[in-house]
Amino acid sequence: MRPIDGVLVEEAILDSPFLCDVSKCKGACCTIEGGSGAPLLDDEVAEIEASTPAALEYLDRRSRAILKKRPGYLGREGAYETVCIDDRDCVFVFYDGDVAKCALERAWLDGKSEFRKPLSCHLFPIRVVDFGQDYLYYEHARECRPAIENGRKNGVKLAGMAREALERAYGTAWYRNLTKPDASRSEENKKIQEKVKREER
Repeated sequence: MRPIDGVLVEEAILDSPFLCDVSKCKGACCTIEGGSGAPLLDDEVAEIEASTPAALEYLDRRSRAILKKRPGYLGREGAYETVCIDDRDCVFVFYDGDVAKCALERAWLDGKSEFRKPLSCHLFPIRVVDFGQDYLYYEHARECRPAIENGRKNGVKLAGMAREALERAYGTAWYRNLTKPDASRSEENKKIQEKVKREER
């Protein structure tokens, strides 16, 4: 665990290979079974409401029908999440061929909305919990195995892939501090390497 400017970060976020490969996972993070939608920050509720009209044009009839009857979120203060359909697809999912994509993000990419998507979606598979301060950890999901292989092949770590989302959450200066070499860690690795060399003699 590494403390970075008031945020605790699991080392796996820095060390684990990870680079999304939607051609293989098919956007599985938007359709994971279980019934729980994407966690929302309290101030994202208003953003969801304002962005839903722009997202509607990308959605199928089923999602549009739901969103015309109710908001795209549920819950209470401190525990909001997006609505899921049949305990699976997020209500904001649309399909590009066989790949699940986010209508909120598509509207943002097309310049029709100012809200990209929930921060929890942007950060995934990094999750945030509050232990008096934010604690970031890597949530392993079998659906993301292609991303691990892709990250290994391309030399990309999870923190690198999630740079834009992490900077959105905590700022560019925080991200620089996160990714700069950890002197204490480097010194520890150096001591371990020296010990191994002594034992090999």
